[in-house]
Amino acid sequence: MINGVVSKDLTTHSDERGYFREIIRVTDDFFGEGFGQFSHSMVREGVAKGWHIHKLQIDWLYVAAGGLKVALYDTREESSTHGELMEILLGDIYPAQVVKIPPGVAHGYRALETPTHVMYVMNRTYDPSDEGRLPHDDPSIGYDWSVRPAIN
Repeated sequence: MINGVVSKDLTTHSDERGYFREIIRVTDDFFGEGFGQFSHSMVREGVAKGWHIHKLQIDWLYVAAGGLKVALYDTREESSTHGELMEILLGDIYPAQVVKIPPGVAHGYRALETPTHVMYVMNRTYDPSDEGRLPHDDPSIGYDWSVRPAIN
């Protein structure tokens, strides 16, 4: 796990009517930085978005429907996990969770299904000066966005 990246397992309350799932509470330990903005993105199967990076913004990602392969890369030179790469699978067929992405951790995702609905909370409102990008094929990261999850 990359230092500062936190995933919270979610509890789902199901019955014949459907289900209820609580995503984030203001009292969650990993939500101490607080609320700035809530956003929703619909992504079509095969679309990849990456790499995004922030100096100040923290993101909490949750997939409400569909499937997503999230890739994370630690660019923080002072971090004990500097240079580490990790993947997290989010969505309908994966364990329900929300993932916290700290500043300095480059992140992106690829939609595994259509449509995939990504919900994300940020600790700040959108600020273009804090929105950084790295090329999707950055050779220093060496990540292949085309690889699908392994078949088990």
